[in-house]
Amino acid sequence: MLSIQEIHLMLKTLKKLKGHDFDKFIDEYTKILDDLAREVDLYNSQQIDQLDKPKDWYLKDLNWKHERRASVYDPLLDKLIESKIFQFGKMGKSSGMYNSLEIGPGFGRYSRMFLAWRLNFYVDLLPMCESKIKKLFNPKQHKYIKFYTTEKTECPHIPTNSCAFVFSWDTFPFFTQKHIKQYLKDIFRVVLPGGYCLIHYADCHYEKDLHEAQRGYWNFNTKDIMAEIIETTGYKIIEMDQFRPGANYCIFQKPGNLNPVLYKTIIPPSDVLRHGNEKRYGSKKK
Repeated sequence: MLSIQEIHLMLKTLKKLKGHDFDKFIDEYTKILDDLAREVDLYNSQQIDQLDKPKDWYLKDLNWKHERRASVYDPLLDKLIESKIFQFGKMGKSSGMYNSLEIGPGFGRYSRMFLAWRLNFYVDLLPMCESKIKKLFNPKQHKYIKFYTTEKTECPHIPTNSCAFVFSWDTFPFFTQKHIKQYLKDIFRVVLPGGYCLIHYADCHYEKDLHEAQRGYWNFNTKDIMAEIIETTGYKIIEMDQFRPGANYCIFQKPGNLNPVLYKTIIPPSDVLRHGNEKRYGSKKK
């Protein structure tokens, strides 16, 4: 299988040379490499079966990871994800009207991180996840927990414009690009205007992610493809980054201003000087 990573690194290097005497050289070769990058992405995606996994596969995978959770899960990564989630929780509970939604919670690895919101909606393929999640909470809190099952991407029981924050980790990398696009369309209805989504996805520009797709564990996806899906679905991209290879995330927002929480990306001073405070993925909110 061809690797795209080296091509993108070469593109990045060549584009930095723009503005010098060899602009013509840069233009010619960046076009060649851009075309080659598209061909490689197309080749890779065609070589990997773009199939949705059955429900029993998810159950086996979830049980396998849960039994080995002490070695499979990384506490440091969980802390990084938790700190990111908390940035969206300000005013969620105190207002008494803002809710959260977690897609694919499994046995509740992150499900206790949403207490800042009034109601916590959980959507999963597997009905047995409901009892696992509720065990994590005091029985008095169960009235604030709403669990629903889905056959694929639909979430009809969640009210329209009801969720200020939507989160999913270790779920979307398993989905085909078509599945992801439909899911983002379905959750667009339930997201509050101005509400945010934080979604974990596979970026096969990185060897770790590409390896998982090659062996059939994840489905093929890239940052560029994911960005296009998000934007064509009607969201605004706020940030696309990673905690490490295999832990790529995107933050995007539904247009509107009904959400009192304002998420701000942090741009290093060097990036501001280099790019004039303009970046495709992630800019300071005012």
